[in-house]
Amino acid sequence: MVLRSVLVASSALVLGTLTAHAGGIERTAFNPAFLFEKGNWAEFSLGRVAPDVSGTQQFGLPLPGTVGGSSGDVAVDYANIAGAVKFQLNDQWALGLIVDQPIGAAVDYSNPAYVYGVGAGSEAEISSMALTFMAHYRFSERVSVYGGIKGEAVEGSVALFNGYRLSTDRALDYGVVVGAAYEVPDIALRVALTYTSDITHTFEASEVVPGVGPLSTSFSSTVPQSLALDFQSGIAKDTLLFGSIRWRDWSEFNISPVGYALLPGDDALVSYENDSVTYTLGVGRRFSETWSGAVSVSHEATKGGFAGNLGPTDGYTSIGVGATYTQGLVKVTGGVSYAVIGDANTEVPITALAGNTLGQFTDNSLVGFGVKVGWSF
Repeated sequence: MVLRSVLVASSALVLGTLTAHAGGIERTAFNPAFLFEKGNWAEFSLGRVAPDVSGTQQFGLPLPGTVGGSSGDVAVDYANIAGAVKFQLNDQWALGLIVDQPIGAAVDYSNPAYVYGVGAGSEAEISSMALTFMAHYRFSERVSVYGGIKGEAVEGSVALFNGYRLSTDRALDYGVVVGAAYEVPDIALRVALTYTSDITHTFEASEVVPGVGPLSTSFSSTVPQSLALDFQSGIAKDTLLFGSIRWRDWSEFNISPVGYALLPGDDALVSYENDSVTYTLGVGRRFSETWSGAVSVSHEATKGGFAGNLGPTDGYTSIGVGATYTQGLVKVTGGVSYAVIGDANTEVPITALAGNTLGQFTDNSLVGFGVKVGWSF
């Protein structure tokens, strides 16, 4: 039990800093590990992510901007916070609560050498906050199920170089999380399968459309469903193998404001052609009663085609390391990760010129770090 909980604390923090470019606009992924901590448990984590994403313009007139012009770094650094608490009611039942920021985006084009940086430039931001209420029921020492209700609040804003503006209210909507787990405590084995439903948000929006003027509109967007298989097992004394396979239905996601559809070009402000599948494999090791560590590798394959101009990335490969210090009932974990972000091409955003490459984004990367404090009570 000690081996399992200590090493998973290290690995979970490392993985949590890597989802910033894991398909679509996902920033954190649900992890059921806190439900399996012994007794009552609480944790809080804080992370900082610094992506570096830049490209070169490939298409010139009739668009403003210069062929060969650099976009500069368009990805904005950001912080992530999350917390969870679990109350063990008896040998069979536990209740939990998670607070996190599951989706988000922040992009800023300010270099006038690139078309999206012309004039006042272009910027976009999506922010979220979610509360998930969970129940965990054990049929036996080895078999258990869990599930709950997720309330997710999302809002966003966009300002483009062509004068288009969008600002939405904060939309609060609900989905479900359900899962099942099989464990063999003697060897720290656990396999958990978790399904997270999609959540459809309906936004009240204010738009400014060039040539039309200000509009008050309403539109819907669906944050897609996901399925994740998490596993771990002891493979030697004080050594744990862990990993995950995660699928998310990003091909069903798009942001299509009413006013934006009046402009020449794609009706969708943001959309994705493909789903994402992310693979992770890692090893954890306990060095003493107080110190343990973990290292992991994650990979999400590039998908090809065009990436969005407001999200010019395509897959990644990463490595992360973490260490946990345990003292009494308290565990403090620190982690750092580095990711090579997949190269991406973006498309000229004009219908008559569709199919032409606007920008090539290459040699991009991400650095993330975080700290988590957990304690039994």
